Amino acid sequence: MSAPSHHAGGSRGFIVVAVLWILAALSALVLIYLSYVTTTATTVAHATARVQSEAVLHGAVELAAYQLGTVRTEQRPAGGSFTARMGAARLAVDFRTEAARIDLNAAPKPLLAGLMIGLGTAPANAASYADRILAWRTPAASSEDDAENASYRAAGYSYLPRHAPFPATEELLLVQGIPPSLLERMLPYLTVFSNLASVNIAEAAPQVLAALPGMTPERLQALLQERSDPRTDPSALVQRGGDAASTAVSKAYRLAITADLDGGRRAVAEVVILLLEDGDELYRVVSWRDISDRAPTRQAGLR
Repeated sequence: MSAPSHHAGGSRGFIVVAVLWILAALSALVLIYLSYVTTTATTVAHATARVQSEAVLHGAVELAAYQLGTVRTEQRPAGGSFTARMGAARLAVDFRTEAARIDLNAAPKPLLAGLMIGLGTAPANAASYADRILAWRTPAASSEDDAENASYRAAGYSYLPRHAPFPATEELLLVQGIPPSLLERMLPYLTVFSNLASVNIAEAAPQVLAALPGMTPERLQALLQERSDPRTDPSALVQRGGDAASTAVSKAYRLAITADLDGGRRAVAEVVILLLEDGDELYRVVSWRDISDRAPTRQAGLR
């Protein structure tokens, strides 16, 4: 009678082991599923936040374009700011005409050289670098006989000057012989969207004003002080700036947008729009740069 009892005990042991393996497998599947659900939820949350950020930023662009585009050209402000709410989001928008920057495709040599001198470049070097910029954007009579093309070939470059307008300020980094560190310092004061040989004296940064031909530190200080007075007529400042200064407002505006969103998130973008005079479109985006889309950093000790 003992043999059947031993056989039954062995069967029960096998069943227990099998059940344990099944439970272990089920536990693994549950863990995998939970991991999948968590990852999916996180991905969806990030995607949703991104879509919300983009929608709010595009809304800010629409508001700015409407405020500027519905004003007669001669009455458009050179710069300004506004705040607004879009649902639960809070918007802050600063706008400034691209005429406040030096246009790479229209600026004369003295203005380009003046910017480089103001940023610490020796006058002789600045003049040479400005010649390189002008040569890059100037059409060549013949690609074979062009001295600038020959210079690039002799230096071993795999490309030649465009001999056409700069499509973007970053292309300046391709111009031969200009130190990259200088180019990086120049970029915040340059544009390719104003199409003006002058700069708007009411909105230009001090570094741009310092680049105006004939500008001295004393004249610059007096100009800045006079410009800071809200009672000053911008047209009265033009004489202080010389021929390269104006009160012209280009059709292109640069927008600095900050959007505070739900959950403490903040989205920041720099957008350049071109206001259109004809057609069904009010404006066109010509440059868009997302600066950040993040939640504030949690302070130490906070939960």
